[in-house]
Amino acid sequence: MKYFYYILIILFAGISLRCGVYGFRGTNPPEGIKSLAIPQFLDNSGFSEAGMKENFTETLKTMVISDNTFIIADKNVADGILNCTITSVKDEALVISGNENVTKRKITITVNVDFENLKKQKKIWEKKYENWGEYNSSSVTFSDRATGITTAMTRICDDILIDITSNW
Repeated sequence: MKYFYYILIILFAGISLRCGVYGFRGTNPPEGIKSLAIPQFLDNSGFSEAGMKENFTETLKTMVISDNTFIIADKNVADGILNCTITSVKDEALVISGNENVTKRKITITVNVDFENLKKQKKIWEKKYENWGEYNSSSVTFSDRATGITTAMTRICDDILIDITSNW
């Protein structure tokens, strides 16, 4: 009887460990894609923000590396490629206080992404991503604008990562 309790405890512990964390994000990248090339984002938005396309590229690469689903590789040896283009950036008033002072602004960024299988020379999908960030604009300068851009950029990169790692 004593051994029965030990076996029962071991079984319960094993089942508990196997069912520990559950998430809704799939982990099924497209078949045959183990490495990704992520060339620098193109910027066709006409918005003048220095370093935005470089920051976008580095943010997405960092997220892909942290996720550990794909290996970042050069286009010449990668299985897949993400071609990303910033198509628009809108900066608009969000909160207007007394005397028509704008105290908060909203920045909305739109990015087109083509995900291609380089080995099969076939497009996997093409999608448009749009997200936003807000920032305080009570000061005369736009120094806080980078905060809004970073928020929108992170949200878009997270959405891209979810789509390239999920196949459902």
